[in-house]
Amino acid sequence: MNAYLARSARRLRAAIPLSQRDGLAFAGRALALARAEFVLLATIFIVAGGLWAFIGLAGEVREGETESFDRAVLLALRDPANLADPIGPAWFEEMVRDVTALGGNFVLTFVAAAVIGFLLLTRKHGAALLVFASVAGGTLLGTLLKLGFERMRPDLVPHGAVVHTASFPSNHAMLSAVTYLTLGALLARLEVAPRVKGYFLALSVILTAIVGLSRIYLGVHWPTDVLAGWAVGSAWAMTVWLVALWLQRRGKVERIGTGEVEGGGGDRDPLRSHETKFN
Repeated sequence: MNAYLARSARRLRAAIPLSQRDGLAFAGRALALARAEFVLLATIFIVAGGLWAFIGLAGEVREGETESFDRAVLLALRDPANLADPIGPAWFEEMVRDVTALGGNFVLTFVAAAVIGFLLLTRKHGAALLVFASVAGGTLLGTLLKLGFERMRPDLVPHGAVVHTASFPSNHAMLSAVTYLTLGALLARLEVAPRVKGYFLALSVILTAIVGLSRIYLGVHWPTDVLAGWAVGSAWAMTVWLVALWLQRRGKVERIGTGEVEGGGGDRDPLRSHETKFN
C-alpha cells in the first residue's frame, strides 16, 4: 500500500507542472485572441469613422458651411500685412515645401515601387499585389472624388506651390495616408516588440499629418480638403489592411516577415491545438 501511495504521489507531482504550463498556454492564447479581436474592432471603427467624417465634411462643403472655418485658418497662417507671406521665417517656408514633396506623386510612387520590388524579390507576391492595389486604388479613388466635387482651389491667399487639379479632397493628404499607413502596418508586422510596432505606426501617422498640414500652410488647399483627404485615406488604408488579414488567414497572402502563407488557417482556433500528455 505504501509503495502504491508513493507511486501515486510521484505521478501527481509530475503532472502538476505540466498542468500549470498547459493552463498558462491556454491563458496566453485566450489573451492573444482577445487582443486580436480588439484590434479588429478598432480597425473597423476607424474605417467607419473615416467614412462618416468624409461624408459629413463633403455635405458641409457642398452647402458652404465650412467657408468661415477655412478662411479663418488660412488667414491665421499669413502675415496680415502681406497675405503672400506665410508666418514664420523664410527657411521654415522652404522646409515646408520639402515636406509637401513627401506627399507628391513622384515620391509616393517611388516609395511604393521600392517596397513592391522588395516584396517581389523576397517572393511575397501576394503582399506585393496588395500594396499595388492599395496605392493604385487609392489614386483612382482620389481622382474620381476630385472630379465629382470639382471644388476650386483657395483664392484667398497666393499659392506657395504649383497646383493643377481640383481641391477636394486633398490628394497629398489622402495618398500619403494610403501609402504611409499601409507601409507602416506592414513594417509593424515585421516586429514582435510593441514599442517597435508603435514606433512604425507613429512614424506613418506623423508623415501623413505633416504632409497634410504643409498643404494648408502653403495655401494650396482649404483645411477641410485636408481633413477629408485624411478621413478617406485612412479608411481606405485600414480597409486594405483588413482585407490583407482576411487573405492571410486563408493562406492567399504571405505573412509579412515570414515569407510563408498561413495556409488553410482560416478556421484555426488559437485556443486549440495544444495537447497535454501524461505518461
